[in-house]
Amino acid sequence: MASLLHRVKSKMAIFAHRKARGMLDGEYGSVFRGRSLDFDDLRAYVPGDDVRDIDWKASARHGSPLIRRYVAVRRQTVLLITDTGRNMAAEARSGEVKKDIAVLALGVLGYLAHRHGDLVGLVCGDSSATRQLPAKGGEAHLERLLRHVDSQTTLDGAASRIEDQLDYVARNITGRHLLFVVADELAGDPATAKLLRRLRAQHEVLWLTVRDADLSPSRGAGNGWNPVWNPDTGAESYSVADSSRLASQPALSAEVADAYAKATAERDTGRRAMLRAAGIADGEVEGSGDVLTALFALLERHRRAG
Repeated sequence: MASLLHRVKSKMAIFAHRKARGMLDGEYGSVFRGRSLDFDDLRAYVPGDDVRDIDWKASARHGSPLIRRYVAVRRQTVLLITDTGRNMAAEARSGEVKKDIAVLALGVLGYLAHRHGDLVGLVCGDSSATRQLPAKGGEAHLERLLRHVDSQTTLDGAASRIEDQLDYVARNITGRHLLFVVADELAGDPATAKLLRRLRAQHEVLWLTVRDADLSPSRGAGNGWNPVWNPDTGAESYSVADSSRLASQPALSAEVADAYAKATAERDTGRRAMLRAAGIADGEVEGSGDVLTALFALLERHRRAG
């Protein structure tokens, strides 16, 4: 079986040239603030680096900006938190399986942590149970974490409930960590908002939403509506929540399509407002092609907010 981490590293190599990957590393390095550091060496400045790390005397001698690099005296811990319920075995907006996008995102952040010498752990689960895999270092350990997420996310699994995994972290994880949450389109509510504020008070938190498949019918030729069910191919769509077939003929109505679009927009607005009110930097992806750019933007947003 092909290595999941190898796929992650291949995607990173395709995504960006060396300078851009250095910028991604720099954004990750800015996440932990106040860590105990020892000077390591100097390297060339790249956009995205903290200007406070520029060694001006060395830069003057060199003729171009140089950044002071540091190594952490104490390793930091990154906790990957994700939903392995059956919702994540459904299609994303890109048509890919959501868990494949989640594995890529978790792998990229985990690999950045590994490159910085940090430890990586995992909390995942569904509505029936939550499991924690302890934080360790090394590529082999990261591969095990990714394989666990991949193997546990199936269509016949229990329903998704990321709130349970977040509650587990709030009750059981001590110390200050970086929490990287990957989930699908969570709806905002007061109880979840309170839980997120509690987590943010103790940890650094990054949130990435994998967008659901767009089930609204699209306008076809002549302003007609294309249904979710394709009568020519016989292809049908089912809800992963209860295996019920998604409506096709009713969706031909413009009124139903507009109501669906409005409900989706309200849910998105509520989720984004809830995360930002808690001080959590958030991003969204529709497919695997969005992951690297979304993570860079997410890390940059977190740095600017700090």
